[in-house]
Amino acid sequence: MKLTENLPFEWMVGLRYTRAGKRSGRNSFISFISLISVAGIALGVAALIIVLSVMNGFQKDVTDRMLSVLAHIEVFDKSGSMADWRAAATEAARNPQVRGAAPFVETQGLLVNGGAMRPSVIRGILPGEEGKVSQVASQVRAGSLAALQPGAYNIVLGQSLARSLDVGIGSKITMMLAQGQVTPAGLLPRSRSFTVAGIFEAGDPKLDGALSFIHIEDAQRMERLPAPMGLRLRVLEVRDAPVVAQELAKTMSGDLEMRDWSKLNATWFAAVQTEKKVMFIVLTLIIAVAAFNLVSTLVMTVTDKQADIAILRTLGASPRSIQKIFMVQGALVGVLGTALGVGGGVLVALNIDVIVPFIENLLGVQFLSKDIYLISAIPSDLRWPDVLRIGGLSVLLAFVATLYPSWSASRVKPAEALRYE
Repeated sequence: MKLTENLPFEWMVGLRYTRAGKRSGRNSFISFISLISVAGIALGVAALIIVLSVMNGFQKDVTDRMLSVLAHIEVFDKSGSMADWRAAATEAARNPQVRGAAPFVETQGLLVNGGAMRPSVIRGILPGEEGKVSQVASQVRAGSLAALQPGAYNIVLGQSLARSLDVGIGSKITMMLAQGQVTPAGLLPRSRSFTVAGIFEAGDPKLDGALSFIHIEDAQRMERLPAPMGLRLRVLEVRDAPVVAQELAKTMSGDLEMRDWSKLNATWFAAVQTEKKVMFIVLTLIIAVAAFNLVSTLVMTVTDKQADIAILRTLGASPRSIQKIFMVQGALVGVLGTALGVGGGVLVALNIDVIVPFIENLLGVQFLSKDIYLISAIPSDLRWPDVLRIGGLSVLLAFVATLYPSWSASRVKPAEALRYE
C-alpha cells in the first residue's frame, strides 16, 4: 500500500499538482515556475544563513580580540577606591560564573616623546594577577609584562601606540595626566618619566593604538589614590556577562557599580547589532520575493485546474477542501525550498574556511588582503537559533503566499467552470 493512500484526499491532490503534468505543455510550464519558486526560496534562505554566520564570525573574532585585553565585567567602588579588593574578589568568586578577578586603576593621559604626543588609556595592574582576567601577558611581542615593578615606573605600550611615538624597549617617555598640580608657575599637568619595558599586540587597532599598562602602585601614586579603583572580572561565558553583573550587584557588599563589556563598548556593540538587523531585513526581502512568486504559480494552477475543481465540487468536496488542496501545494513548495536552503546554507557556513580559499585560488584573488585588513580569513559562526528563525520565517511567508490563490480556488463555481468543457 502506498503511503499517499493513507493521506487525506486534499493532500493527495495537492501532492499530485506539485508534479509536472504530462497532458500539456502548460502543466509543465506551471511546474517549471514552481521549481523556480523553490530555487528562489532556497537561495534566499541559504544566503541569509551564510551572511549572518559570516557576520557572527566577524563579531566573535573582533569581540575575542577586544576581550583578550578588556575585562568581561568591571566593578567600581563609588567612593573612588576599593580598600579591601581581596575581600571583594572573594565575594565575586562565590558566583560560579566568575573565573578570575584582578584589581586595577584606570586613567587617561598624554604620552610624550620629543615632539610626538599621543592620548592613552593608562591602566594600572598587578602583573601576577592580570593573567586571571586578560591575555595581555601572552600578547607581549617585546619585553615582558613582569617588568612592571612597583616604583620602577616602567610601562608596556600597544604596538601602534609605540610606533606612533617612535619608541622601543628602553626608551624614555613622559606621561602627563589631566589632573593638575599647583606650582609657583600656576596649575600644571601632573607628569612623570616612564621607561618602555614592553610592547603588546592585541590585534585591535583601537586598543593597540591607545592602551598602555603600568604597575598598579605607580598608577595609585600618579592618581593619588590610597587603593585600587575596583576589580576586573572574567566570566565563564562572555554572553552571560550582563546577567552575571546583575547578580553580583545583588550579592556583593558595599556601594558598588557594575559595568559589563557590552556597556564598556556600547557604541560598537549597538552598531553591530543594528547592522545585523538591517542585513536580516534586506535578505529576508529576497525570501519574500521568492515566496510570493508562489502567488502567480498558484493562480496559474487554479486557472488551469478549474475543470478539476468543478468535478471535485460536484463529487462533494467542500470549498474548504478545495482551499486546502492549493494551500498544501504552496506549502510543499515553501517547505522544500526552505529545506534545500537550510541544508545548503548550513553546509557552506560550516565549511566556509575551505570554500573561500578554494574560490580565491581558483580566481586568483584575495577577498581580505593581509596588508589592509587585520582579519585575512573570512570567519563563520553558525548559530542554530538563527537557522531556526530563518527557516520558520521562510515557511511562514510561503504559507501566507498561498492564502489568496487557495481562497480564489474555493470560489470557483462548478457550472461556470464546466460550461465549455
